[in-house]
Amino acid sequence: MGSVSNFVIRWINFLTMILAVGVIGFGVWMGANHDGCRKSLALHIIILGALIFVVSVFGFLGAWKSNSILLWIYLIMLFFILVAILIFTVLAFIVTNNGSGHSVNGLRYKEYQLQDYHSWFLKQLNSSHNWERLKSCLVKSANCDNLSKRYKTLKQYKSAKLSPIEAGCCRPPSECGYPARNASYYDLSFHPTSSNKDCKLYKNKRDIKCYNCDSCKAGVAQYMKTEWRVVAIFNLILFIVLSMIYFVGCCARQNAARSCSKV
Repeated sequence: MGSVSNFVIRWINFLTMILAVGVIGFGVWMGANHDGCRKSLALHIIILGALIFVVSVFGFLGAWKSNSILLWIYLIMLFFILVAILIFTVLAFIVTNNGSGHSVNGLRYKEYQLQDYHSWFLKQLNSSHNWERLKSCLVKSANCDNLSKRYKTLKQYKSAKLSPIEAGCCRPPSECGYPARNASYYDLSFHPTSSNKDCKLYKNKRDIKCYNCDSCKAGVAQYMKTEWRVVAIFNLILFIVLSMIYFVGCCARQNAARSCSKV
């Protein structure tokens, strides 16, 4: 069992070292070929790849040399990674538990309200510094500009199934009552009876739209919630896999310790 565990740990960590190099390379490529909106993400990817590489080196060398000390270091680092994954996963499920869209008559998509979401989202999105950065990225992404290219007629646009960001950032809330002329232009001469402040904030200009609206922030919150939920599920699976690797690593360390004691 000891020799088998050493073999398994050695090859698992050899493969993860190769994977880590690929992750670092992808992070470097992303940072070099994308604008500032994704450079911060690229940095996180590079750090993640470097962490995986360092942990894998200790695991590989420890199993290869049957070195109990290296395997101890490997298991300690892997333990802290498991704790971090578990904490993040639990928090991600808690944060993404709130918030859902509201159906509107005549529309295939839902509209979103900022107050429906967890207080963590509210704090992040209501921060002027954070929102200015996110808003500039939304403008650069040209999601709103593409609507008029995808939906040539008003009928197509009204029957479209928009994403949360498109529904919240590219158009005024339905309660404003502005008549749509096409997928990118609304008749703002209409005077809405709604007290929703988003009705006054919406403009037809491509760099304004509803990017300052709470409905846009809610659309981003819904997008983040969906993405975080996927990441949380992935982390849960990763936690289970790493826990099994951790168990095998414990067997390899015990085998290495016995080998040292015989010497």
